[in-house]
Amino acid sequence: MSQLLVEYPQAVSEPRNAWCDNPLARGADGVLRYGNLTPALTELLDIQVHTFAAREAVVEVGGPRLTYRELWYSASRIAGGLQEHGLGYGDRVAVRMPVGARWVQAFLGALLSGAVPVLVHDGLPDAVAARVIRDSRADFVLDGGGTAAAYRDAFPDSAAFIDDGASLGELALLCYTTPGLELRSKGVELTNENLLSAIRSVVGALDMPTDGLRNLVLLPLSHASGCVDQLLPTFAVGGTVVLTPDAASVPETLVAEGIDMVSATPRIFAGLLPDLEGLRVERVRQVCSAGHRAELAATDAHTPDVVATALREVFPEARQWSVWGATETSGIGLARDDATARDVLGFAFGGTELALWGPQAETGHGELLCRGPNVTRRYWNDPQTTESRFTGTWFHTGNQVSIAPDGLVRRSAPE
Repeated sequence: MSQLLVEYPQAVSEPRNAWCDNPLARGADGVLRYGNLTPALTELLDIQVHTFAAREAVVEVGGPRLTYRELWYSASRIAGGLQEHGLGYGDRVAVRMPVGARWVQAFLGALLSGAVPVLVHDGLPDAVAARVIRDSRADFVLDGGGTAAAYRDAFPDSAAFIDDGASLGELALLCYTTPGLELRSKGVELTNENLLSAIRSVVGALDMPTDGLRNLVLLPLSHASGCVDQLLPTFAVGGTVVLTPDAASVPETLVAEGIDMVSATPRIFAGLLPDLEGLRVERVRQVCSAGHRAELAATDAHTPDVVATALREVFPEARQWSVWGATETSGIGLARDDATARDVLGFAFGGTELALWGPQAETGHGELLCRGPNVTRRYWNDPQTTESRFTGTWFHTGNQVSIAPDGLVRRSAPE
């Protein structure tokens, strides 16, 4: 049977959030794009640093607490140190560290130096991490050292430096797909436009406020869902990213740090339920679950409806969101609020548009394709995979789904 591509184009409309007031317009290539984006991620962050200089930018429970001014200054000194090591525009700097304030400093330091940060999960076996670093052709690795003393002194350090010469189309971040779970993880190139568009989409969809949001981020920062979709949007609205290396401290952190928003994967939320039992936190207004619902174990204790119901008891005033995406889509694409069904992925948001591919595409069933300003243009140093995963501007997700007339996407049952 012949393969068909059936588009489900999104109507061009204004984002809901006042901060995200740039309209979407269709480009010559047919892709929806935001107008009037800053030229680069560093410029957007620099604006927010000066606007919210005295606010806390990142809090590590049991560790450093840094204001925007302190974070920016320390990161710019790391950038200066990288410059003294000969690193700069277009070079790759791998970041492989535990989650914490130092991770954020390292990431921003690499970004401000003009280099391209390469995100490497700290939990990867050394051999797998080495393969990722080798594939990225990293020119430098920020790993924080081994001992506590080395951890404090491991970063390059010199006079503050900020490279602000980037443009929208330039490579800004290199992420790897499901590292360690595939035979060979693929490097995904994300440009400044990809990152800035994802930030605007998340801020608009989740209606993130600018009055001092405090976001407890439990997602891995080395993945697009944690870095691009939670860390950076929180910074974009002048909020505080709260990080905890110990899951056991989450209940206390929710209260002590005045948390307004919690973001994690479904699996992480399921694992937290025993510790959260009996807790009631009315201040939290957003609970964001990122990733594929299929990662939840198929047991009565871990089904999506059980997790959602339990979280509703803990956070009675919160709106629950489920966000689906891939590394290739900057971690976003579909969202649904208060969804409990395992097979529901959600509706397209931001500039993401959908299509179906396959012999049954015209009847609403097939492989899900995505395009949008948040979607990568290619894989790192892999033209063969790029050619196989793209049809024009459409990215093949590999997920079999159905799309209802109202645009709701559901995962298809395996045949």
